Amino acid sequence: MKTFVPDWFLTGMFVAILLAAAFPGPGAEGGWMHPELLTKAGVALVFFLNGAGLSFKALKDGIFRWRLHLLIQTSTFLLFPVIGGLLLLAAGRWISPDLRLGFFYLCALPSTVSSSVAMTSAARGNVPVAVFNATLSSLLGVIITPLWMSLMLNTSGQHMDIVKVFVDLCTWLVLPLVAGQLMRPLIGAWIHKHKKLTQVADRGTILLLVYTSFCDSFAKHIWTGNSPATLILTLIATLGLFFLVLRLLWAVCDRFGIAAEFRAAVVFCGTKKSLATGVPMAHLIFAGNPALGLILLPIMIYHPLQLLSCTPLASRWAKEAEN
Repeated sequence: MKTFVPDWFLTGMFVAILLAAAFPGPGAEGGWMHPELLTKAGVALVFFLNGAGLSFKALKDGIFRWRLHLLIQTSTFLLFPVIGGLLLLAAGRWISPDLRLGFFYLCALPSTVSSSVAMTSAARGNVPVAVFNATLSSLLGVIITPLWMSLMLNTSGQHMDIVKVFVDLCTWLVLPLVAGQLMRPLIGAWIHKHKKLTQVADRGTILLLVYTSFCDSFAKHIWTGNSPATLILTLIATLGLFFLVLRLLWAVCDRFGIAAEFRAAVVFCGTKKSLATGVPMAHLIFAGNPALGLILLPIMIYHPLQLLSCTPLASRWAKEAEN
């Protein structure tokens, strides 16, 4: 616990929500910030920076451990949605439709990139495997996440124009990512040299998207229909989801004798969910939904939880590796 120090990004999330509650007008539909344009520009900037910072050399170094890749990606895109669906069935009507949607959206999201790699490195784990899987997860998420959400909405009697979603994702997410990768020979060294500056731009844009996400929810009084008990149940379900997947992956590593250096990559990549991808992607998948703040609530709970839980675990494994 002492090794976990909340950074400015985590603090900024709560500040963004408080600002949205106090001043929802500017970022709400029709506000002077023009969120319909700001959102798409922000998504493009985030993924352009991600593309420019993506090293395919590190990606190539971890490509041959296909059994580990299969295990990690199965956890991210199959184990999580299946467990999430079962938990939602057990919860019944205790969770509102918007929070149910948000909880399943959390389950369908790809893994993180930066924190998965950082945690694996801190635990003296195999970094190339972590880099490969974190990056692969982000790319697969462009396809798999909206497909899971379409299936979930269709089974609940709702509808999502999957073609439009894919077009938006390709236009505002994939193309900027590819553009950033193509520009890497020209700007990659500059981005590496000014890593803190680009991180501020990246995270600052995400915080701006968090603010606009919650503005509509507060402006249209979406939160008034949800009792504190409902939100507490969402928190409990999110906690249960994380620790259940963590325990299952740990058991699989023990059962098949996966070496400690690879265990770190499996656990940290296989249990993480990306807020940095989830917020921009939600603006495209759920465009115009006034309950976007509620939909994003589970991933915003999950994000600090995974850091809080994995940081001491990484320290523990690092000490074991040194002995």
